[in-house]
Amino acid sequence: MTPRNLLVAGVWTATLFAGSGALASTLVLGGGAAKDCSIAAIDGRSDQRSVLTCTVALETENLNFRDRARTFVNRGVLQMRQRDFPTARADFDAASKIDPDLGEAWVNRGAAYVGEERYGDALGQIDKGLSLGVQDPEKAWFNRALANEGLGDLKSAYQDYSKAAKLDPEWDAPKRELMRFTVKRP
Repeated sequence: MTPRNLLVAGVWTATLFAGSGALASTLVLGGGAAKDCSIAAIDGRSDQRSVLTCTVALETENLNFRDRARTFVNRGVLQMRQRDFPTARADFDAASKIDPDLGEAWVNRGAAYVGEERYGDALGQIDKGLSLGVQDPEKAWFNRALANEGLGDLKSAYQDYSKAAKLDPEWDAPKRELMRFTVKRP
């Protein structure tokens, strides 16, 4: 396998991870199905029952606008883990319509685009989310790195993986990706 082939294989592995592990869920306070939906997203679940819990919250609970937007984000995260990117994007769109300043909706929409290999679309979404602020910016930087790598911009990808690793030194995923790079000084 040539070094270029190794790089492509690394991008595929990382992209699969982006669809399941580098997602930004949001905490919904209070009780009920919205809270259960939030816990499912934060705990990394991807089962259909958890998605249904989110749907029940959205259809039956009297949520304030922030919790409603966050519940759409959380359901979208669960759907992305199922690799249902178009449905997840629809939930992130709904969240953004309710709360345009919710950074997690933007960065997760970007992650969905990464999952669909629409890297150019992903960058703008992730950058907008980062500018708004997100709870776990390292996940956004990781997905930004995947998008840049998918576009062939290896220098930016390396910088973004480095930023993700710096923001969360305990997270191994960006460190694993950085190990694939060789930095040559001029």
